[in-house]
Amino acid sequence: MAGYDFDLFTIGAGSGGVRASRLAAGYGARVAIAEARRLGGTCVNLGCIPKKLLVYASHYAADFEDAPAFGWRGAAPRFDWPSLVAAKDREIARLNEVYARILDESGVARIEGRATLLDPHTVEVAGRRYSAAHVLVATGSRPTLPTLPGIEHAITSDEAFHLPALPERVAIVGGGYIAVEFAGILHGLGASVSLLHRGQLFLRGFDDDLRAHLAREMRTRGVDLRFGARVEAIRRGPRGLALALAGGAPLEVDAVLYATGRVPSTAGLGLEAAGVELRPDGAVAVDDFSRTSAPSVWAVGDVTDRINLTPVALHEGACFARTVFGGVPTKPDHENVPTAVFSEPQLATVGLSEAEARRRFGAVAVYRTRFRPLRHTLTGRDTEVLVKLVADPRTDRVLGCHMAGPEAGEIVQGLAVALRCGVTKAQLDATLGIHPTVAEEFVTLREPVAPGGAGRSPSPSGARQRTT
Repeated sequence: MAGYDFDLFTIGAGSGGVRASRLAAGYGARVAIAEARRLGGTCVNLGCIPKKLLVYASHYAADFEDAPAFGWRGAAPRFDWPSLVAAKDREIARLNEVYARILDESGVARIEGRATLLDPHTVEVAGRRYSAAHVLVATGSRPTLPTLPGIEHAITSDEAFHLPALPERVAIVGGGYIAVEFAGILHGLGASVSLLHRGQLFLRGFDDDLRAHLAREMRTRGVDLRFGARVEAIRRGPRGLALALAGGAPLEVDAVLYATGRVPSTAGLGLEAAGVELRPDGAVAVDDFSRTSAPSVWAVGDVTDRINLTPVALHEGACFARTVFGGVPTKPDHENVPTAVFSEPQLATVGLSEAEARRRFGAVAVYRTRFRPLRHTLTGRDTEVLVKLVADPRTDRVLGCHMAGPEAGEIVQGLAVALRCGVTKAQLDATLGIHPTVAEEFVTLREPVAPGGAGRSPSPSGARQRTT
């Protein structure tokens, strides 16, 4: 594309931006990417990767407690928060280098600094201007804090990854992924955790059975869940921070983590100067192909606030590159996106929730079971796994798969492939299970539950003891 410094200039080197840039370069485009912070975006630096490492760490306390039930003896080791943070930081630094190498080997020019649009084809970074035939905005999102007296005492998930010490008492405010995941992490590492959510149940949009099941399990594990709770102010006192709650006694803690939402990172990018339309929430408005109102400017990932997941950003970035530089117009597909919440216990889902399926299809068939997993027949822990399928009784097609329990994400990933291929309930029934596993429950559910029914409940040892 003669007359421009680059064929593509990408603003933001997170998941979507890096994927789009290297694939565009693979099609022969001259590509530059600008990043003001570290490579990899939220996922690598302040999201998926460090969070999952902390989730792994948080499981060890329960494993040490369970070990004597399997014949292991000896005192449990002592947890050291600074050691975990240092190990996590080393892995993040390694991944930053991996991202740099990927871009370099792909022939993408890396430019350090904050980029702003001057017009639909001109980007400025650190006082230097670059022209491009196409500009891709992939700046992601950032956590936001509400206006509240004393909110300056609160932290967000960004700061939680770098706390100098593990607080003994933590209040987490919010009801989404981040809130419930950090509740499990900090509780598992030894903190006393209270999770406050203004709604009557957290994780809005997930299947209601999953939401209720997780609430029961978290309370069983000792997390203080307070639904219908509204924080009016945060005050620092002699014994820490005091949260003033509407209609209730103050809650005293050592740290307050707010996880009440994220906003697209569009402020100060010069999008208005380029003629890019923003939605009321600040997200970049795009069409089905990720094109903005300015024909030469595109956007992918969280900055568009469609489905804010790393694999979705990667998918959108790949579709953009294929559309613009591969000569094959490709719309991102946002149907049947699998996802997991790395809470304790873990949740995973793909397809429609029961409520959403009923709205779309009317009558549906629901298959559901709860059971104690085999492992805990020896430990005696009061915990259950939930497995659920939603199907269309007219076509027998499976509409949704849902699970709460260990390795739910690993199990549901495989089911996502089946759902993408249009799997029917009969095909699942005809599939042999791997015994003894939790995953086999998805192919052994036989009888639908009555509307409002509790679902079958196998023996305390669960279906893993099935012999017929």
